[in-house]
Amino acid sequence: MEPDFRSGADFVHDERSDPDDDLFQEIERRALMGMPAEDADEGVDVMDALRDADPPAGMAEDATLGGYIRKHGRVPAFQGRDDQPYTVDVDAEAQADGGWVAFLVFIRWAATGAGIMDHVESGDIGHGATEDEARRSALELSLFEVRTELDTAIERKHRETG
Repeated sequence: MEPDFRSGADFVHDERSDPDDDLFQEIERRALMGMPAEDADEGVDVMDALRDADPPAGMAEDATLGGYIRKHGRVPAFQGRDDQPYTVDVDAEAQADGGWVAFLVFIRWAATGAGIMDHVESGDIGHGATEDEARRSALELSLFEVRTELDTAIERKHRETG
């Protein structure tokens, strides 16, 4: 795709030419192939929960975590403040008061994509009366907020482990 200099658009992004997208897709493909069978049966199906959900008013369709998953059919990948590659997923746990909280789990991949090296977790970022409500509230975070949670979790882990 050629840039249109007459209209002032001096940069046009062609998604097919982005080598980072290919790398992240390959990392995720390998991760999914190596998942144990019992992981496929984990209660809430995020993809089903997101079908037919509308993005918040004024936001691009894939500007939120849930919108990104819905549009691209995969979780987003990020480069953390430690320059390592991460993917993100939402998890939830029941609270003593009967409610649920959701948090983000960031999987750190080997730079080569050969395997999982570690993970970090966010603090509680979503709440609800049910697991589904808590997860849905987490999926409403913008990708900028998700990235901030990743960097905060990396910094927290660095402080804790020295």
